[in-house]
Amino acid sequence: MAKQQGSLKEREKIFTNFPKHYKVIFHNDDFTTMDFVVKVLVEVFYKPQSEAAALMLAVHEQGKAVVGIYSYDMAVSMTRKATAMAREAGFPLRITYEPE
Repeated sequence: MAKQQGSLKEREKIFTNFPKHYKVIFHNDDFTTMDFVVKVLVEVFYKPQSEAAALMLAVHEQGKAVVGIYSYDMAVSMTRKATAMAREAGFPLRITYEPE
């Protein structure tokens, strides 16, 4: 009787590391105007006017709010652009980012 050889298939596991996402957070302060916060959300974060207004109210009422989730590069770039815009206008708006 002949031995039957089974075929052995090797499976190669491929691990894909997806880039981490980062939350961009606006923090409330007593000096930055609500209109300016909406302007930043529309011009830098490309939010529709209604969503920007809702986010601004969330920041005002809760002390801070996540305004978006982005890749690291986008989170850093948008945070820097918005912070520079605020400083240029004379506002102390604080914007941070952290891993999701």
